[in-house]
Amino acid sequence: AQDAGEYTCDSGDQQTTASLQVKVLPVLFNKELKNVETEEGGTAVLRCEISKPDTPVEWRKGGVVIQPSDKYQLKLKGSVAELIIRGVEPDDC
Repeated sequence: AQDAGEYTCDSGDQQTTASLQVKVLPVLFNKELKNVETEEGGTAVLRCEISKPDTPVEWRKGGVVIQPSDKYQLKLKGSVAELIIRGVEPDDC
């Protein structure tokens, strides 16, 4: 999207100008989340794959945004996004 704009070719005597428009493609899920089951006190890993590598993602439980903490670790490596939940409790369901 940052490449959009007007471009000019100038030969000294003459010039020509054209406009470049960029259609921004939506981020899609190549691999969606799958249900996870773990024992109380264990670690759960939720993982999905997105179509645009390194695109920021937001994790939520219900409508509440999850912030990184000792309990929650958020990772984004290329096109794979992970949420790691440590010390899983029944309230984490």
